[in-house]
Amino acid sequence: MSYDTIAAISTALGEGAVAIIRLSGPDAFAIAGRLLKQDLSGYAGYTIHYGTIYEKEEPVDEVLVSVFHAPHSYTGEDVIEINCHGGVFLTRKILSLCLAEGARLARRGEYSERAFLNGKMDLAQAESINDLVRAQDQVNARSAVHSLKGSVTALLAPLTEELVQIISNIEVNIDYPEYTDVKQLTDEEILPAAKRWLVQIRQIIDKAQQAVLIRSGIDTVIIGKPNVGKSSLLNALLEEDKAIVTEVAGTTRDLVEGSVRVGNVTLNLIDTAGIRENPGRIEQMGIDRSLKALEKAELVLLVLDGTNITEEDEKLLELTKHHKRIIIYNKKDLKEIPGTIAISAREKDLQALIDAIEQLYSSEIHAANEDTLNNERQIGLALHAEKAMQDAVASLEAGRELDLVTIDLQDAYNSLKEITGESTREGLLDEIFSRFCLGK
Repeated sequence: MSYDTIAAISTALGEGAVAIIRLSGPDAFAIAGRLLKQDLSGYAGYTIHYGTIYEKEEPVDEVLVSVFHAPHSYTGEDVIEINCHGGVFLTRKILSLCLAEGARLARRGEYSERAFLNGKMDLAQAESINDLVRAQDQVNARSAVHSLKGSVTALLAPLTEELVQIISNIEVNIDYPEYTDVKQLTDEEILPAAKRWLVQIRQIIDKAQQAVLIRSGIDTVIIGKPNVGKSSLLNALLEEDKAIVTEVAGTTRDLVEGSVRVGNVTLNLIDTAGIRENPGRIEQMGIDRSLKALEKAELVLLVLDGTNITEEDEKLLELTKHHKRIIIYNKKDLKEIPGTIAISAREKDLQALIDAIEQLYSSEIHAANEDTLNNERQIGLALHAEKAMQDAVASLEAGRELDLVTIDLQDAYNSLKEITGESTREGLLDEIFSRFCLGK
């Protein structure tokens, strides 16, 4: 497999002690060697060497050069990493010199794409690299590291092996029908195995969907009547004064958003306008937005004034009764509120709420700490495989020809293989790797 040589800045572009420019491809050593006025080809892999980058005869920077020989590199190609002094101008200058010597500017994710295409990792592992770079908490970082080590591939291996066994049994029957009773084979071996397979993939999908909810964050709206303490709660959770808090009713007229880690759960918070009857025209627009946000919410934090429950509160309880919700009684600093989830947003006393959120999502938290599928693409392919197997089971139960059943079984197999990239659709790789950082 032959490629041109690519170059990109692999560290964040900005002022810093060190920056890295990465070259990968057949001319990586030659390009770096011309800039350094050194022959790098004789250096051993996994070594670092001192040198000076030149523009013609003018020194540009003193650098350290890391050497990686194919196939023992991240991409599986010859790779040079130039460690220069940090700084936007200097880093871009050295990158431009690499491009002037014949390298091409890398596309987003092209290094990881080449690593995948060169067999250094499967597609699920490649995705985990991007997940690891973007991880903002321990749960996501742990999941990405496990996936990088092949946890997704290991998770799916028994399912793909079972599919191969089922298809093999059918193929033997098709090729040598005189040796097997078709109905007996279907009833005693193929159909039970297919049903067991469906149970297994459903367990994997359920756990993955729970885990993704925790890893990506739960879309949460804070609902309540005006002046009940919604904005104070948002500010307390975010630990910043993001929403305006006054004694004037209807202060919040637009949606105020923020994301926060609450215990082991990430909440994508939306503070909404207070919902009440007979508001002004502008305030009504805010209330309409609040109701739309409520429709899409995965979790509702319904804030009530613990010192005074009114008819408006009763209406909000009715409005949110079909949503996944936590009913919060605020202002416990003013009145004791026994037997409820009572908080004081003003005093930032939120422990009862944090405990309630963790209890509500305990199974999802547990799933997020186990090895699962990691994103919607992987889950979607698993769902497609499940549907294909359900169609196969229906055909088996209806007594259809076994060679027709194998079409659905092969569809299920290909969907699982697409998760790890062993079977790919045209354009899939561009779609996935375009989400990566430049230089990765």
